[in-house]
Amino acid sequence: MKLVDHVVRSFRVAKLFRDNTEKINNIDFSPSGDLLITSSDDDQIVIYDCEKGTNKRTLNSKKYGVDLIHFTHAKNSAIYSSTKIDDTIRYLSLHDNKYIRYFPGHTKKVVTLSMSPIDDTFISGSMDKSLRLWDLRSPNCQGMMHVGGRPVAAFDPEGLIFAAGINSEMIKLYDLRSFDKGPFSTFQLSMEKECDWTGIKFSPDGKTILTSTNGSVIRLVDAFQGTPLKTFAGHLNNKGMPLEASFSPDSQFIFSGSTDGRVHVWNAETGYKVCVLNADHTGPVQCVQFNPKYMMLASGCTSMAFWLPALDDM
Repeated sequence: MKLVDHVVRSFRVAKLFRDNTEKINNIDFSPSGDLLITSSDDDQIVIYDCEKGTNKRTLNSKKYGVDLIHFTHAKNSAIYSSTKIDDTIRYLSLHDNKYIRYFPGHTKKVVTLSMSPIDDTFISGSMDKSLRLWDLRSPNCQGMMHVGGRPVAAFDPEGLIFAAGINSEMIKLYDLRSFDKGPFSTFQLSMEKECDWTGIKFSPDGKTILTSTNGSVIRLVDAFQGTPLKTFAGHLNNKGMPLEASFSPDSQFIFSGSTDGRVHVWNAETGYKVCVLNADHTGPVQCVQFNPKYMMLASGCTSMAFWLPALDDM
């Protein structure tokens, strides 16, 4: 089934999970789309089976806290940042709930974490104004860049390039094979700085870059020229939260959470607001992602919702 406007408008909550007592701070689908993992402010890690629509397993990280959780390429392991004790990144076996490796180095809160789509490389960024490159097989940092401001970072779909958003005003593109030579492109974006960038993502087709914020605007820029393309607005963010914005797998739609508990959807090419999906969320929707393989949307506040199109559109 192709994702078009009327199909998006037909999405309804098919399953709602209330496993958390505090807000879900990050969600991530496995590359195969059959699992979803969440981290939350109550120090829980919950793994969901997307095909069965069930809670597969719940783990706890009471000692270190948990944020920015991501699957590695093996769906039985994950990396995440800490919220307690220190700012070490942790590599966890989900099978037996044991740590495989620690990645120390950041001296302030880790605010961005991105796993390469092709190998064991991942990138982290911190309020210590640095970006660090890592390999899952080694606890030692493979490379570090001082960026002079709060960073956000993401890999491109081919895993050869990563984008670093610096201080909510500049995007730098690095070739992973020669990142030590500096960025090969820098886009200075002359936009009103009424809010801070809290996330950055390449579109699945690699043609555009999306910046999400702690305000009520989301921006789309050309990934090759840095030209501003669209500004998406109309969702609510009156709490200064880092609301996630995400692409559909075909790069045609943008989804964002809202502090009014709803999910807003825009057409990425026209900027037109397609619809507002009314969820069963009782709090701000901080996390929204589309399944990379299945016709399924996931959103999270303190509860986790799986959205599916109405049956008559399938």
